[in-house]
Amino acid sequence: MKTIAIAGIHTGIGKTIASAVIAEALGADYWKPVQAGDLEHSDTITVSGLLANGASRVHPEAIRLSQPLSPHAAALIDNVQVNYKDFTFPHTANALIVETAGGVHSPINDTDTMADFISHYQLPTLLVSRNYLGSINHTLMSIEVLKARGILLPGIIISGDRNEESERFIERYGGVPIIAHIPQFSELAHEHITQQALIIQNALRQKLGHE
Repeated sequence: MKTIAIAGIHTGIGKTIASAVIAEALGADYWKPVQAGDLEHSDTITVSGLLANGASRVHPEAIRLSQPLSPHAAALIDNVQVNYKDFTFPHTANALIVETAGGVHSPINDTDTMADFISHYQLPTLLVSRNYLGSINHTLMSIEVLKARGILLPGIIISGDRNEESERFIERYGGVPIIAHIPQFSELAHEHITQQALIIQNALRQKLGHE
């Protein structure tokens, strides 16, 4: 699993911080192919500041869109065609973490979703979930969408507070193990990312075959 996608059950659930922690734990590079909005404070810039040697491990986006909307709507405003089949993945000797935008079924263009992008490249995927009212439904539906496309799902990452009953049901019904928990950080800094990376490193590497 040299290239791993990070997908989410929803927007704003912690995919970027989870991606940073996972990249640090695996010594991997980071790439977010599509960024929509807030280009001066993009996820790519955020992760670059959180990783050790981030400037050399974080790669420029394939598509940069000016509006904080779903990529298909932002691309229409910017008059940009988003054809993920033409993306050139970064060249690196390291493993590569690929962060998707929004949720699993967020549109990447007028006809396709993030799940279609992941499926096209058959990227093993870690699904980031968060415990909130309705998250069981969102998590299980996301699992079904990815499994229906034959995408390998090594595990789920829980972002934020734990809920043992919800997590137990998701694992049992969805058939995908929860392999790491990443807390909600009160302050974002490289040392916090590093500490959390060390906590989840062994379980993550074992599950992904990066031992």
